[in-house]
Amino acid sequence: MKKRKLNYRFHNPNTAEVTADYLLKILIEANASKVEQAIQEAANELPNEPKHDGGCPA
Repeated sequence: MKKRKLNYRFHNPNTAEVTADYLLKILIEANASKVEQAIQEAANELPNEPKHDGGCPA
């Protein structure tokens, strides 16, 4: 017996821009913890810098 190929169709009443924005928000939310962890790891690899007193260098 021949296998049937599944064909899915979705109705999306939104514009392409709205859909892209929505998908971007979902992906950002889903990967927020991974991004935060990567930033923390990168910050830990930086050499220790001397403390800055906040004044302008002369």
